[in-house]
Amino acid sequence: MNPLLALAEAASSWQHSPISDDVDRAVRRALLDWFATTIPGCVEPPAILLARVLADSSQGNAICYIDGRRVSARQAALLNATASHIVEFDDIFKDGGYHPGSPTIAAALALAQDRGASRDQLHRAIIGGYEVGCRLSLAIQPSHYAFWHTTATVGVVGAAVAAALLLDCGADRVAHAIALATSFAGGHQENLQGAGMAKALHAGHAAEAGLLAGLAAAGGVTGSLDSLHAPAGFAAATSASTGNWQAALEGIGEWTPITGMTVKNHGCCGHIFPALDGLRLLRQRESISPDQIATITIEGYTATKRMCDRPVVGTAQEARFSAQYCLAADMILGGVRLGAFTPEAIAHPQIRALMPRIAVVEDEQLAVAYPRRRMARLLVSLKDGRDFVHLQQTRKGDPEDPLTDHELIAKYDELTSGLLIPEAAAMLCDQLLCGKTLPGELRLHRP
Repeated sequence: MNPLLALAEAASSWQHSPISDDVDRAVRRALLDWFATTIPGCVEPPAILLARVLADSSQGNAICYIDGRRVSARQAALLNATASHIVEFDDIFKDGGYHPGSPTIAAALALAQDRGASRDQLHRAIIGGYEVGCRLSLAIQPSHYAFWHTTATVGVVGAAVAAALLLDCGADRVAHAIALATSFAGGHQENLQGAGMAKALHAGHAAEAGLLAGLAAAGGVTGSLDSLHAPAGFAAATSASTGNWQAALEGIGEWTPITGMTVKNHGCCGHIFPALDGLRLLRQRESISPDQIATITIEGYTATKRMCDRPVVGTAQEARFSAQYCLAADMILGGVRLGAFTPEAIAHPQIRALMPRIAVVEDEQLAVAYPRRRMARLLVSLKDGRDFVHLQQTRKGDPEDPLTDHELIAKYDELTSGLLIPEAAAMLCDQLLCGKTLPGELRLHRP
């Protein structure tokens, strides 16, 4: 079976298939979580810088949440997806190492607003975009992640599928949208891990390029239908094989990925989460205070060591990818949310004093279990000579330990606090979780 055609067929089936209660709940939660992470990004660079550059270049019916303008669907997708990926709170499909919400929802919402689509059409497009993007990530991971940022690459395909579904494409046109999107995909690890602001633009570009692929396919533009699995196709070019399509297509038609998302509980790289959660549990159980800590060793999988072993940080972006900083900040500040990444927090003397006591090493057994299992083993030594070992096998927010609706709403309330007046925040929350109309304009308080 051609995997591209199988994925296109699965996506197009969401245009008319019954939506079960659990899938309906999942897509509504995904939308609320997208706004929770997008709104705080709307007042941060690079989103505000990019919005200024493009301020006079586009008109349409889609909403740019950064500055409130009505713009074209492509520009809204670019800008809103960029904003949604800045503060590191966007959802995760953990088995594929992929953030589907930032590009997929940004593209779908922008096109739905621009074309006057219904809320039901928006939901179906998002479900289909998640279906294809998440399953594609299973085919190419974990080797894809060695050089490529999955959200930047696979995100183009997820956004393209969502756009094609909103444009009422059948399976054949959806297939060409996927094929075209594979040639638009880009975004390498240096711009994820290194200095600069490019990482957030990865999601923005994915949303805009995916929209272009969907529009082109709807207009009759074609691509190679062997684009995913051919010897010179997307999987071969960006991973160690031509794709693990058995993993990607397993259970297709029986379950859909949007029901298995991770909702982020911390505002940092997800590879730090198991260590954060494990240290919280250990400190609570043993009544350990920060001043008792002699050393902490985090034994993690490959990405924990490669991406998050950052003993020295100077910026918020570096801090969000530093296990040393995040564990120290959690102990001192009581959380790793937006307030942990202000200049004052990053310079906090107690956090700085704790960071040199924390080390990160790779554990071969934990590395083998990745990406399906994201674990960390903590070796904690206290100044009084006591030693503790704790294996954290899950992350709060993963499907195995999900955030409740109450916890998700609390996250949304916290991240939008000070940017939306409480009444407006409550109305939007209710509309996203219970409403039947498209979300519209928001009036943000800007620093």
